[in-house]
Parts: sequence; C-alpha cells; structure tokens
Amino acid sequence: MSKERAKRRAAREHEAALRVAARAAQAERRERRLARRRGLQRLTTDRLPRWRPVGRDTGLLARRRRLRRGLLVALVLALNVLVWVVRPDWEARLAALVVSVLAFPVLATLLLPRR
Repeated sequence: MSKERAKRRAAREHEAALRVAARAAQAERRERRLARRRGLQRLTTDRLPRWRPVGRDTGLLARRRRLRRGLLVALVLALNVLVWVVRPDWEARLAALVVSVLAFPVLATLLLPRR
C-alpha cells in the first residue's frame, strides 16, 4: 500500500515539476519577446519627434479664434445660400461656390488675427 502511495506521490510531484518548468519556459519566452519589442520600439521611436496629444486648444484666445472662424464660415455659407436663392442659373451658383472656396483662405488671413 505504501509503495503505491509513494509511486502516486512521485507521479504527482513529477507532473507538478513539469507544469512548473512549462510555466517557467513560457514566462521566459514572454520576457524575451517583451525585451525584443521594447528594443525595437526604442530603435524606431528614438528618431521620431515626441508625441503630443492632439486636442482642442483651450482658453480665452482659442475660444475667440474658434468663434471668429465660425462666424467667417457662416458668412461665406450665407452668401452662397443667398446666391443660390437669387440666381436661377447653375453657372452663377457654381461660380459663387468656387469663388467662396478660393476666397475663404484670403478672408481668413485678412480678417482673423494670427496666433
């Protein structure tokens, strides 16, 4: 009876040792993979500029700039709607659209103050 228990205990200990070795090998592979990834990431990102989160500018000046730009867009859109309602021919409508698209950067440069 004790010989059988000893054999079963030895088998359990052997299986536990195999599981521990498998976990250790897996952890070692994971660590090597992470080290490779960190090294590769360091090589590729050292040459790039630092990343800054892109978001809305906050503050009073940014709010004013957004408001002025929004008003300019609304003005150009209102002029296009006015031309669309007043002029029945498509040539005038398309010409007004093209002129407004070309004139918007010029108006933005002239009317909106620089940063």
